[in-house]
This record gives sequence, structure tokens and C-alpha cells, in this order.
Amino acid sequence: MTVIVREVRADERADLEGFARVRHRALPWMLYTADALAHDLAHMPPEAHCRPLVAVADGEVIGTAQVHLVHDSSEPGVGSVNVYVDPRHTGRGAGGMLVRAAEEYLAALGAVRICSWVLDEPGNRAFAERRGYRSGRSAHFLRLDLVHGALPPLTDLPPGVQLRRGSDFADDPRPLFALDAETTADEPGDVSYELTDYEAWLAETWRHPLFSPELTSVVLVDGRPAAFTVARTDGGTRYGTSMTGTARPFRGRGLAKLAKTDSLHRARAAGFREALTGNDTGNGPMLAINKWLGYEVCATEVRYLRDLG
Repeated sequence: MTVIVREVRADERADLEGFARVRHRALPWMLYTADALAHDLAHMPPEAHCRPLVAVADGEVIGTAQVHLVHDSSEPGVGSVNVYVDPRHTGRGAGGMLVRAAEEYLAALGAVRICSWVLDEPGNRAFAERRGYRSGRSAHFLRLDLVHGALPPLTDLPPGVQLRRGSDFADDPRPLFALDAETTADEPGDVSYELTDYEAWLAETWRHPLFSPELTSVVLVDGRPAAFTVARTDGGTRYGTSMTGTARPFRGRGLAKLAKTDSLHRARAAGFREALTGNDTGNGPMLAINKWLGYEVCATEVRYLRDLG
């Protein structure tokens, strides 16, 4: 059975659905849909030179690669390649073909360094290391059963503290952009990120089809947004948080815990059955919050790096 690698055809629903299907089978701890992929492709900044790839066998998508320059990094020349193969179709060379095509494309764009997330399993790690990648930081996927799990109770708010929903900022989301930019800049990682373009943030985050403003929780202190958790849903019964953080002057007061607890209670009340999130393994405070909430680690991935040239 011949395997070919080609670029995703963004105007073909079968490609989008095949891409999303492989991602879900290979990485079931993340929310991903065909509509989310279509939105991402339509709104990726031109400077990212995004080029998603698929490996196809007998008309079926069996492997995928997300390929782009990390345009919002403070480091120039960083490329990103994340390859996933349908677990039912491994061992047929699709992963290697996708990596080679992605590396050649990024090298032609002038990338000098490539980063890639790899599941922390012997076969996956060996695959990366054979190709010259070295391991860096790691991150956990975490899951919480919203049906049978016991959430900590909601408590009375301290003086001067209020809870709001993301939808309360629909007329002017800029305060949430500022909060997201500050917390993103402080996230641990092998590649540093900067959020500086408000219009791009509106398109990529605020208007994303997975984003749930109703389940996003924001903590105000004396009227100022101080902490938040960004909620996403897949249109079914799965809910996830893509960012939880606190502005620097308000850290150490339990506000991120308050935001996430509020959002989880509302997600369960809305009928969601499963809560998903992810954490850098070096982010001790956030891991402690998620453990307190009842999340359990279900998988780990490792950031691998390779210098080109």
C-alpha cells in the first residue's frame, strides 16, 4: 500500500476531517475538530508560513503534520513540526516521510531550529532521537471525570473580589488580551512566546470555534481583571482549559484556583462529562492546583529540539 505525503487541501472537507480524526486517535487528550483546523488555517498569520501536511494511503488520511514558523516567538528562525500517525497505521513510514517533508520546507524558509512535541513513549522518543532531535522540557496531559469526580466546593469571595464570565467582556475583550499576554510571557518552556497583536489574538483566540466565553472565568480584584481560565469545548461533552493564569501583582492569593473551580462547576452544570488540560511539568503551582481539583495525569509529552545547518 503506497503512502504519499501532500499538503492539506483546506477547501476539502475530507482532508479536514481526516486530519482531525488522526489527531483525536493519536492524541485523545486534546480538543481538536475539523472546524477548528479550518479556522486555524484561515487565520494563521502569513509570517508563520503555515503548511499542514497529511500522509495518505488508499485515499485515507493516516498521518498528519502541523508545520509552521513560530511567528510569535521572541527568538528568530524557530520552526515547529508536530507529527501524529493513526495508531492503527504506524510502522509504514508515514511519520518519517512527514518529518522529512516538514524539515525541508522549514529549512527553505530559513529556520535554524525546530521544536516538536513527542509523546513520552519509548518508540516515539527513539523516532525523534534517530533524526537528531534532543529532548527538552516535558508536559503532562491531565483529565478530570466531571460525572463521577468530586469538585472542591465553591467558597465565599474575599472582599473586593468578583467573578465574571468571558462573555461579560464581549463588547471589549482587550483587558483579557492584556492578561493573556502577561501570563503567556511568564509560561515556562523551551521557546519563549509574546502576544503583541490584539487583532490577531481576536481572530486566533477570541473568535476560535472551540472557545467558550460562557465557561471562561475571570477574577476581578477591585474591578481589575487579575486572573482567568480560558475554556474550550468540542461541541460534544468534552471541555478543556487552554490557559489559566494570574497577573503578576496578584499571584499567591489563590485567584487562579478560584477561576478554574468556578469554570469547572459551570461546565459540569452545563452537562460536560470530561475536563481536559495540560501543564508543563516544571509549573509546580499549576500542577498543584490541578491535583487539588482532582485532575489525574493521563499522558506525558516531551519537547524535542533540533538545530538545522
